[in-house]
Amino acid sequence: MAAYVPPVDDVAFLLGRVFGFDQAMADLPGYEEVNTDLAVSVLEEGGKFCAGVLEPLNRTGDEEGCTLADGRVTTPKGVAEAYRAFVEAGWCSLSGDPEYGGQGLPRVLQILLDEMLSSANLSFGLFPGLTRGAVEALGHHASAELKATYLPKMISGEWTGAMALTEASAGTDLGLLTARAVPNGDGSFAITGTKIFISSGDQDFGGNVVHLVLARLPDAPKGVKGISLFLAPKFLVEADGTLGARNGMSVGALEHKMGIHAQPTCVMNYDGATGWLVGEPGRGLNAMFTMMNAERLFVGIQGLGIAEAANQKAVAYARERLQGHGADGTAGPVPIISHPDVRKMLLKGRAFAEAARALAVWTALQMDIAVHHPDADTRREADALVALMTPVVKAAFTDFGFETAVASQQVFGGHGYIREWGMEQYVRDARIAQIYEGTNGVQAMDLVGRKLGLDGGKAPARFFALVKADLDAALPIVGADLVTPADDALARLEGATARLSTQGGAIEAGAAATDYLRLFALVSFGWMWVRMAAAAADMGEAAPPAAARKTALARFFMARMMPETLGLDAALGHGASSLMALPADAF
Repeated sequence: MAAYVPPVDDVAFLLGRVFGFDQAMADLPGYEEVNTDLAVSVLEEGGKFCAGVLEPLNRTGDEEGCTLADGRVTTPKGVAEAYRAFVEAGWCSLSGDPEYGGQGLPRVLQILLDEMLSSANLSFGLFPGLTRGAVEALGHHASAELKATYLPKMISGEWTGAMALTEASAGTDLGLLTARAVPNGDGSFAITGTKIFISSGDQDFGGNVVHLVLARLPDAPKGVKGISLFLAPKFLVEADGTLGARNGMSVGALEHKMGIHAQPTCVMNYDGATGWLVGEPGRGLNAMFTMMNAERLFVGIQGLGIAEAANQKAVAYARERLQGHGADGTAGPVPIISHPDVRKMLLKGRAFAEAARALAVWTALQMDIAVHHPDADTRREADALVALMTPVVKAAFTDFGFETAVASQQVFGGHGYIREWGMEQYVRDARIAQIYEGTNGVQAMDLVGRKLGLDGGKAPARFFALVKADLDAALPIVGADLVTPADDALARLEGATARLSTQGGAIEAGAAATDYLRLFALVSFGWMWVRMAAAAADMGEAAPPAAARKTALARFFMARMMPETLGLDAALGHGASSLMALPADAF
């Protein structure tokens, strides 16, 4: 089985040639010394850790899984040691706030590191990823005292984080949750209830596990307006910062899952656990969604990471596996990469992964601009673009990522179904990303129900204008055969957006949502392919291999993947009638 190769060459091309990373960073106060060379050198080292330390634990961790005995969680062999090495090397603090000990590097580097973590070992990557999400929620909403106590050790990775939202009767509809928090009279609260599906709910790395828990105060109204957010650590923290007594929480069970076996997904019992309010009473969802939105982008990157790793392995196998005669009449056996159907599967995965990585970099740049740009209007517009793209990245990256994992498994034939080849694990691990942090159907409803109306509808209009401007600029460089399919697809997307704004009604929005999101994603990927092809063309014969193949991949995407937008547009045009015609009892 081929080893995972971190895509650092492609990253260098994207940062240096496609997105003008050096100038983008120079425009952001505090990042003036960050440039492409620095970013690539950092990510090269991160890639070495992922490929050399984490990938070798991926299959063994999957096979061994996590265990629970006498209330103690044990992760698979080597995971705790790898995590401590990860912390020691400083990877947890990469993009953390320097005020609390972080390195303060751009979000772009963090997202690209997250991709490599997800490629190498998705289960492992959830530990630092969830901790970082909890840090963001605390950084935006917690009191100064809580920040001072918890953020330095969470940013360093010495302590890990988890978010406790879901209950057996309250999944997507958090208004149904029943966990309660009663004031203790000293500023703290006693939290009681049971939460399920709590990733990283406990571990055996040492240190603390900081839970962000949604619960209701005694006088809270029903529904989401009655929910508050609380910080509840596994161990109470003494005044000098050392760990004290065990808090009133325990792991009731570990979930038995289809995939991510090396990640302890816990049933958590809170039995009068001591916690502290984060943010305002009754505004818990507002605080939690700071973490949720960060995690949704992170989950999208997980889909990309799995796709990259699975496609790499499938390509390596297809080059070596000899089978059949050549399609051009060459006497066999020939490498199966010679067969058109195999090539189509491989090319679809490659065309998705490279476009998705480019779109991830663009989105991360908007995140950095939204925080650091000196102009308030520029920050606001960038923030709106990130909000618009969050459901697209989460849902589309994980849908296409799962499809790529399945197609990559198919390339292996019967060997892909056998555990020792590793491909079936990618399929199992990738599947959860379409479900957790809000299912992809929920993401699609968020896009059509909330995000299209951002800033009075100006956010999607600005996005469409950005795409159109780049397509027009690229036309004389790459030609109409690349630009026209993307331009036509953009027109379909704009037309579908206009229809959605006039059709109205929850049923019509629900019927359109998933098709609309996929249409939006394909247009976005096509936009990235035009930008990458134009950047490669500008390099001429000096283009390195990572850039030289861009034009061929861009043409494949436009010829074989962009036409899907025709079918999606046609389906959207039919509205909800065919979906709702069959009575429920006739299914």
